[in-house]
Amino acid sequence: MIVITLPDESLRYYDHPVTGSEIARDISACFEKHALALRVNGKLMDLSTVIAVDATIYIVTCRDSDALMLLRHSASHVMAEAVKELYPESQVTIGPSIDNGFYYDFARSISFIPDDLEKIEVRMCEIVARNETITREEWARDDAIAFFEGINEKYKAEIIASIPIDQTISLYRQGKFIDLCRGPHLPSTAKLGKAFKLMNVAGAYWHGDSRKEMLQRIYGTAWFNDTDLKSYINIRKEAEKRDHRRLGREMNLFHQQDEAIGSVFWHPNGWTLWRIVENYLRNKLEKAKYVEVKTPQLLDRSLWEASGHWEKFGTNMFTIQTPDERTLAIKPMSCPCHVQIFRAGIRSYRDLPMRMAEFGSCHRYEPSGAMHGIMRVRAFTQDDAHIFCTEDQITSETVSFCELLKIVYRDFGFDEVRVRFSDRPAIRAGSDEIWNKAESALLDAANVAGLEVTRNPGEGTFYGPKLEFVLRDAIGRDWQCGTLQVDFVMPKCLDATYISENGKKKNPVMIHRAILGSFERFIGILIEHHAGRFPLWLAPVQLIIATITNKADDYANLVFSRMKKVGLRVDLDLRNEKINYKIREHYFAKVPILLIVGNHEVETNTVAIRRLGNEIKEILALEDAVSLLTNEAYRN
Repeated sequence: MIVITLPDESLRYYDHPVTGSEIARDISACFEKHALALRVNGKLMDLSTVIAVDATIYIVTCRDSDALMLLRHSASHVMAEAVKELYPESQVTIGPSIDNGFYYDFARSISFIPDDLEKIEVRMCEIVARNETITREEWARDDAIAFFEGINEKYKAEIIASIPIDQTISLYRQGKFIDLCRGPHLPSTAKLGKAFKLMNVAGAYWHGDSRKEMLQRIYGTAWFNDTDLKSYINIRKEAEKRDHRRLGREMNLFHQQDEAIGSVFWHPNGWTLWRIVENYLRNKLEKAKYVEVKTPQLLDRSLWEASGHWEKFGTNMFTIQTPDERTLAIKPMSCPCHVQIFRAGIRSYRDLPMRMAEFGSCHRYEPSGAMHGIMRVRAFTQDDAHIFCTEDQITSETVSFCELLKIVYRDFGFDEVRVRFSDRPAIRAGSDEIWNKAESALLDAANVAGLEVTRNPGEGTFYGPKLEFVLRDAIGRDWQCGTLQVDFVMPKCLDATYISENGKKKNPVMIHRAILGSFERFIGILIEHHAGRFPLWLAPVQLIIATITNKADDYANLVFSRMKKVGLRVDLDLRNEKINYKIREHYFAKVPILLIVGNHEVETNTVAIRRLGNEIKEILALEDAVSLLTNEAYRN
């Protein structure tokens, strides 16, 4: 007798092995219609999975968080099937689900064009209408390799050959299309529906390695209904208008070029924005009693080996071989360096907590295909900080950090923040006992801080569990920025100790924390969130004084001096151009305020204030304008 436990703890009994479809049908015919997959003892599996022993199950429908990932993964397979039917010379490689959609990489000598995407979409709809059953099959390794080599799918054969010998080779069949995949998938192509769209084609290196061949990556999106699809497409259109790369050019903030791939050339306006963000955050950290430090860029390989980073992170480090045959790594993160400062002297329990901050310049190797403007780069600056504390101080330090983080996000215009709890990854340092203690301590602290956390299984760092703080921007996109990690491992690895109350040496707890994540990425997010229209306190150029006539130049210089004296970031535009031309140009540069002066303003000692996006002008006496704009600019 097989006993199946349902989510409501009710039991169902079967005298034979049973599939998820049968269990759903037993619950109700309607429920079977909406069933997409099942969780067996917590593991997501195909609805057709045969259950032969007692198990706890959950039937997944479109209302569950798992469902979109499942839908999009199956959409990538349907797209691959469509491509193979239309362009049989194409070779398929990999096709996962991703945030908001899916992609599939193809090897093809002829480039895909927009008309091809339309044809592929039409064929995908035909495949959906066929209602092809999607079935999982397990093959012998040699048979699977021979099969894919036989149909000229060399990439699939290569993937199979690289799979560890102890892992099962699973293939999924839908119609005549067979693909290597771990699954799970929808039960049939009809379950995909037609709320999908192919978005664009991009280049992608095989295995993400620029030394290997370039493939063609087709991106798509898929949803459970047309309303959600249309909403996403509208967000995409709005996102294109807000793209930080385009606005960065228009606002003269930064540029990037191939001679410094993965790095940023900050222009005067962009660097002003950077310094505003940095000075704001530095002021907050000083009030929160952090000490600021600066650590080296080049460190010997031995330090990274001792910390555990070399083994887990070595392929992402830039290294240098010196003439005396030492291997130095360019710093990818600051945590081992901060431990060295902690160790430089005898520490007492009375010194704890010690909050150590650094605006640390770091470098990490990112594949060229993974980089995206200033959002993902190779050279970046972290708002990195580490809190060395006792176990008893974990909760209070977590609460204080969360309060600081919320204030910072609110001031930058982010009111909606969600928190994920990421627990132990498969590959990690430290014993299970240490991880149990770290996870328990962090969850308790999050509870006291009043955080509602969602689980993010297996996504902790190799040295400890973490909280991930996710911002929602003005058009509904989520950005993971801040993190907090509780680490019992690294202080021990690097021999960091303090003298406890009983006079014995003890390893401190190390809390790794960041609010922005990296300055480059956070500034990119800020640009897109505000669509370049920064609040006055944040704008690199807060106001422009523009003249209508050259006869007003002397008065414009007087206004400029007065605004400059009170600390406002102001520029002059005395060009012999029509005022409408000047207004249009500064509008595209997203300058928040124009002070327009002409003969009337000269005679009355006034200024005409025109705000970005508002054609109505406000006429104020000069000193009244100084007072108003000063109050607005410094309210944060």
